[in-house]
Amino acid sequence: MWGRGVGGIWWGGAIGGMCTAIISFDPSSPVPVLLVGVRDEFVAREWEAPGRHWPDRPGLVGGRDLRAGGTWLAVDPGAPRVATVLNGRGRMAPETGRLSRGELPLRVAADGKLGRLDLASFDPFHLLGAEPDRVRLWRWDGVELVERELGPGLHMIVNSGLEGEGRLEGQTEDAYMAARLAHFRPRLAAAARPEPGPDVPLEQAWGEWLPLVTGDGLPRADHRALLPLFDLGEGRVWGTTSVSLTALTAAGVRYDFSAVSGDASTWARVL
Repeated sequence: MWGRGVGGIWWGGAIGGMCTAIISFDPSSPVPVLLVGVRDEFVAREWEAPGRHWPDRPGLVGGRDLRAGGTWLAVDPGAPRVATVLNGRGRMAPETGRLSRGELPLRVAADGKLGRLDLASFDPFHLLGAEPDRVRLWRWDGVELVERELGPGLHMIVNSGLEGEGRLEGQTEDAYMAARLAHFRPRLAAAARPEPGPDVPLEQAWGEWLPLVTGDGLPRADHRALLPLFDLGEGRVWGTTSVSLTALTAAGVRYDFSAVSGDASTWARVL
């Protein structure tokens, strides 16, 4: 998700991606922010599991992309704060001088804001930043930067935007994303909202959400799949490579991480 065509797939003549961010914001809850980050990528692209990979930002924790050096999701447990980035739609940056979108979650997790950026050097993106009392979403389409506050409730962001608001008719990728939203959003909304404690097992922490965010039993080639996997031929396999579950309280962060390989997921506690 850090260069032209990376983190995406050619469908219907257009380049895109199908990463998903799910966020629940309830300021009255002991755990006001829950964020599920689903990263979709060519599975051969190398990365490192979450850790403190950035000496210039020693407080940050996240997985590191080994091609571009950035991340798809970063956490600052001391703030506490979390940020994640998805591919967007619009005008691509020039080849010369293009910057990695993997820098963006690091900025927001560390500083709570984007700061001064040469936005024209970044391909389009959706960038989500959350603190216990505030959730923001930035959208850059190559021309205009839009910042919006997300209020209390459940929100899903895909590459076509918040709740798929930028969906294009006739695009296979957008039809898949719409099917994903239609399947998972009502199920997540109907499930008991988790309140993950710092010292409880994974299943107890994430409760009714856990089977949903690990796929809800759908085949990974299903057009509704949250964790897709597609063999594109010629040795190219594309799909979900990881799932991150983060919970913010005033006191800190809980961060559970799953590396997704084939049909199996292995969970590890990060924070």
